[in-house]
Amino acid sequence: MEDQQNNSSSSLKVIIAILAILLVGSLVYIYKITTEVKQVETELTKTVSEKDLVMKDLQQLKTTYDAAIGENTSMSDELIKERDKVVNLMNEISKSKGDVSKYRSQYAKLENNMKALMAENEGLKKQNTTLTTQRDSTVVVLGETKKNVEALTGQNEELAKVVEKGSKLTVLNTKGSALKVKSSGKQIETEKAGRANTLRISFTIAENQIAKSGDKAYYVQVIDSKNNVLGDKQTASFGDKSLTYSFITNVKYENKTVQVSQDLKGKDFAKGVYFVNVFDQAELVSKTSFTLK
Repeated sequence: MEDQQNNSSSSLKVIIAILAILLVGSLVYIYKITTEVKQVETELTKTVSEKDLVMKDLQQLKTTYDAAIGENTSMSDELIKERDKVVNLMNEISKSKGDVSKYRSQYAKLENNMKALMAENEGLKKQNTTLTTQRDSTVVVLGETKKNVEALTGQNEELAKVVEKGSKLTVLNTKGSALKVKSSGKQIETEKAGRANTLRISFTIAENQIAKSGDKAYYVQVIDSKNNVLGDKQTASFGDKSLTYSFITNVKYENKTVQVSQDLKGKDFAKGVYFVNVFDQAELVSKTSFTLK
């Protein structure tokens, strides 16, 4: 009986020892599993954190590019190209489920490109600002110059008008009279139409130092009391104007006073008032009248 009790006690001890061993083994296994889980969680957390940081940095690059592109500079095409590279890398990282540290080198390269492009873009902006300021200054100067030129042009036009007006020759003392010219050459002034066989027209061209010297032609028109043009009755055209004249007087003008006189021969002169008009081309420059009885 006592031997049976001893055997039972020994078996119980063995079972307890086995259970203890199994318990310790279970505890070790549980600890190991727990540790591995924590390591995985740590790695996952680290990976997510690293991914967020890289994405945040890339988003900052994209924001910088968007702002620069919005300024619409001459580098817009290059900036858009680099921004697209950033967007492509962001898409690639967002799809990645593993270690993203490998993307850091790509980010560093994109960041360096961005810094270089931004520096160049800032330089261009400063140049544009300087050029704009210079252009605005040039526009102001040109505006002032244009005003001065217009003012001078106006003054020159006024002066030219004054000079043109002052350079015109003045015809004075225009007279008409009738003569009886005998075969001997003797000339007798008369007021009687029946005795007259010559009409004498005279006028004076005044001295003018600023007038153009040279040959001048004056068209003289003599109209009798019956409204007939006497003499040559030739017609001259001046643009859209025409003139029927009695004779042409050619004068050599040398900026000094010139006395002009020319005779118009005829017969059977009508009684009444005669009109004498002197033209410089189509412009009437002097006129007078006389009467034959």
